[in-house]
Amino acid sequence: MELTRRELVAAFLGSAVAASACRRTRPREPVPGAIVDRAVDVGHKLRGGALPRAAEAQAVDVLVVGGGVAGLSAAWRLAAAGVKDVRVLELDSEPGGTSRSGRNEVSAYPWGAHYLPAPLVDSGPVVRLLREMGAVTGLDAQGYPAYAEELLIREPEERLFYKGDWYEGLYLRAGASRAELAELERFEARMNAFGAARDAKGRKAFAVPTALSSDDAEWTALDKVTMARWMEAEGFRSPRLRWLVDYACRDDYGTTAEGVSAWAGIWYFAARQDGKGERSEGFLSWPEGNGHLVKQLLSSLAPGQVERDVLVHSVEPVEGGCRVDALEAATGRPRAYRARQVVLACPRFVAAHVVAPWREKRPEWLGAFQYGPWVVANLTLSEKPESHGFPLAWDNVFYESRSLGYVVATHQALRMDERGPTVFTWYLPMAGLDVKAEREKVLSAGYAEWEGLVMADMLAAHPDIAPLARRLEVMRWGHAMVRPTPGFLWGPARFAAQESLGESLHFAHSDLGGMALFEEANWFGVKAAEKALKGLGRSDPSWL
Repeated sequence: MELTRRELVAAFLGSAVAASACRRTRPREPVPGAIVDRAVDVGHKLRGGALPRAAEAQAVDVLVVGGGVAGLSAAWRLAAAGVKDVRVLELDSEPGGTSRSGRNEVSAYPWGAHYLPAPLVDSGPVVRLLREMGAVTGLDAQGYPAYAEELLIREPEERLFYKGDWYEGLYLRAGASRAELAELERFEARMNAFGAARDAKGRKAFAVPTALSSDDAEWTALDKVTMARWMEAEGFRSPRLRWLVDYACRDDYGTTAEGVSAWAGIWYFAARQDGKGERSEGFLSWPEGNGHLVKQLLSSLAPGQVERDVLVHSVEPVEGGCRVDALEAATGRPRAYRARQVVLACPRFVAAHVVAPWREKRPEWLGAFQYGPWVVANLTLSEKPESHGFPLAWDNVFYESRSLGYVVATHQALRMDERGPTVFTWYLPMAGLDVKAEREKVLSAGYAEWEGLVMADMLAAHPDIAPLARRLEVMRWGHAMVRPTPGFLWGPARFAAQESLGESLHFAHSDLGGMALFEEANWFGVKAAEKALKGLGRSDPSWL
């Protein structure tokens, strides 16, 4: 049954946005554009049964399968160790995974992850990468890393749209009662206490990456209940605070507090601070978002080391290493490799089809991994639209929409009083608990439907935006983010998935950390690379 315009908007963005859209009767011309993803179609070839195999296999010391952040981090670590014979095979035409970026005549812009929280500690691979790119300028008086001023998101950083007006920050303080503000203060105090908590070994209860967190039962027991249930049990019932926590869960995990564990929900607020609240360093960002970090990782590799448009369909452990079979995505021509060490840097749902022993006998733990879909759209504008209330910020959030709103790609490059062209990057996590149904909704909508949805969302906040819109491009991420569902982060499945298969096949991806974040992908990429170094007979000091 075909949905009406109002029903479509309500199904994807909620009733408030649908009601706003239906109040607007002035006709507008559709914004020209396209759906630009294609990896969905190419990747689904893995479901089609036996694929052709090449007779001859190329020899390589280390083969990295997957050119997302985890795979590129593995290759970066291997390059630093002096390993020359490394090849990275990437399915898409551009590496970076959900940290990919694009560019047009106006600006670079992200296709997914668009910022990196400034690390608190001067250790680990993320800070090493930031130092390589000149982002770390030294240490402050407390020993925290200091960052280049131009990389820190400048003011105004964030604002919230509610019933016709924009307000500063992400908590809706306008109209909040004393009781609601007191509840917010109590919640922040609890999160600060979690941020300061340490176990007997000195480990943070909630750390970045998750692998450095305490495994004491006092904290890990929080993984067994949802964040929503924990909030209720603790007496946090204010709709404004519940909205803020839901927003946090949608932002980092792609679903609401009903779908993530309390450990994950608390981690969002506690892990990236030292127990004293928000750190002033804030976030690091670039017009292309985390695509800038992808470029830095790529710069460590020699030309030709990353091969694009290559679909790997089989990795089979054999004597002395692994045989890897692949297809050229454009021509269908088969390729084969014989690698001494392999880093398989793809999510578990892909690995289930690729790892030969797993096709024969599917590991039980694979079912514990759930992935939520996202949609990201980049809207190019001839100039910035008008705003009522607090001025345009870097992050612009819609309180009454299921989308997250948009970030401004040109925020770091332009003064906010300039009226020039810009690009708004719009984010929609498909947050429903039934990930399969959500994925089907994402893939069933065509460009016309997505154009209508994006513009309905934008017009509610910016009634004058339609004549300013020049082009809209839409990216669908069918399996964008692993979800930290209750029992997953500290359950056996995630840890079983981290184990190498034999001495030559190692795994890397953000899903091994249970959170689709740059720090997790980078950590597991480096970890897998160091396992591969050991497999090559190397004993290099660890970066972890």
